[in-house]
Amino acid sequence: MSGSDAGEGTALPSVTGPCVTLLIADDDEVTRSGLRMLLAAQPGITVVGEAADGVEAVERARILRPDVVLMDVRMPRLNGIEATRQLVAEAVEPPKVVVITTFENDGYVTAALSAGASGFVLKRLPVRRIAEAVRVVAAGEAVLFPAALGRMVAPRPLGSAEALPRAALTGREEEVLRLVATGLSNPEIAEALTVSLETVKTHVGNVLTKLGAQNRTHAVVIAYESGLVVPGFAG
Repeated sequence: MSGSDAGEGTALPSVTGPCVTLLIADDDEVTRSGLRMLLAAQPGITVVGEAADGVEAVERARILRPDVVLMDVRMPRLNGIEATRQLVAEAVEPPKVVVITTFENDGYVTAALSAGASGFVLKRLPVRRIAEAVRVVAAGEAVLFPAALGRMVAPRPLGSAEALPRAALTGREEEVLRLVATGLSNPEIAEALTVSLETVKTHVGNVLTKLGAQNRTHAVVIAYESGLVVPGFAG
């Protein structure tokens, strides 16, 4: 649970608030137990349960109703992608899902984001970074590490953006989407554009609706796949 990745230097928004309840899903018992012990010791997080595969993750989430599920990708019976899709589609108030994986270039992660996950973290990250990602997602933000995401998503050539109805987005909405893709939170976007927070929230909501995206992360995946945002984009 140590080391760094392309996004480790990106500061996550500071989040304070009520205790976040967490379910950990990982098929490796040692990893799962280690995550539980380490994350339970972090401030603001209560681990309410564990799951050893995707089926159990869905079942336990329905019973325990955690705020966040930390979801491994490769698990038996039902993988993390399908488990995420089921949770997001079936639950009345679905938990937020943070995908946790070993490899930055794991193609399954992009699929999980498209299925409705709110972000991803690497298992080798320091536990404080994983804990902060859980808190940020619980607060309604997305955990996006643009450099890693850019390598995972193979963008189409510019000008062939059939996956993104760009004509439906206003110029300001495209600008907001690009800033979301850099990992900025709503308050940070408001500061960058010198507009109110409510204006940013309205733009983000319009972008999600027009793209048919489940959340901010899914919108960024669509932007990368369409070529609106390309790897290496820095704002």
